Amino acid sequence: MKKKILITGACGQIGSDLTLSLRKHYGDDRVIATDIVKPDERMLQSGRFEFLDCTDAGAVYSMIKENGIDVIYHLVTLLSAESEVNPQKAWNVNMNSLYHILEAARENNCAVFAASSPAVFGPRAPRDQTPQDTILRPVSIYGVAKVAGELLCDYYHHRYGLDTRGLRFSGVISYHKIPQGGVTDYAVEMFYAALQKKPYSCFLEKGTRLPFMYIHDAVKAAIGVMEADPTRLKHRNAFNVTAMSLAPEDVVEEIRKHLPDFVSEYKPDPIKQRIAGSGTRSLDDSAAREEWGWQPDYDLSALTSDMLVRIREKLNL
Repeated sequence: MKKKILITGACGQIGSDLTLSLRKHYGDDRVIATDIVKPDERMLQSGRFEFLDCTDAGAVYSMIKENGIDVIYHLVTLLSAESEVNPQKAWNVNMNSLYHILEAARENNCAVFAASSPAVFGPRAPRDQTPQDTILRPVSIYGVAKVAGELLCDYYHHRYGLDTRGLRFSGVISYHKIPQGGVTDYAVEMFYAALQKKPYSCFLEKGTRLPFMYIHDAVKAAIGVMEADPTRLKHRNAFNVTAMSLAPEDVVEEIRKHLPDFVSEYKPDPIKQRIAGSGTRSLDDSAAREEWGWQPDYDLSALTSDMLVRIREKLNL
């Protein structure tokens, strides 16, 4: 019998593509997508969608219990820059929603995937090829909540035997969604600006290097870690996963190979620059490669070519 899957935060950047991939993989009728915002037509036409506020413990429990859920992909999050604007809301959304998911999963014997981030490391960790296991002393409320979430998932595994797994996603570049509130959003925004023949004002300084991955690789990783042989997993929560390390000018240069007239200036946003400038520049994801065979498919060149084709199709250009 195929698994019954619940996705929270399904309308977000990763969730919107993960939902369709899981439905293709397991069947449209086996995957329930949930969020607090209205989904797009792709999601509505492909399967069931329900509104769900994961800060409501009762609603979370009822959704899982009444639908016989086996696996939960928990993607609800308030991103880094937005979290700094409202730390109290960030803690409630990022931490309490995960706690409600884990409690409901414990009572209903569900496996849980929880999304984490390189924001867990902070400025005291090695910034280049940041290892899987190192000091976690973040300076952002987003990073603090993600560290707490990783530890909580580990606790539920060791204390209750819950099958909890997760990934520290690099900055995700996607054509379906223009993200808001993260420090890597500029990469997606650049593609849209270039194709619409608009100049772009980048909110990070030149040389601000961060880890990235394409949306197809992010979805592949999320499904891959949940399908991995549990006897091989030494870490579980949460694996570093990445495909490339980029600074804003790298993306500009690659786009200009296709659209030579694209122009970008640099006007750093103080909050976003502070977060990005103190974070990890590249990730060591060897643990994911060794323990469950992680391997990205896209480099910057392949990503750029695909992004430009996909966005042209989306915008009817």
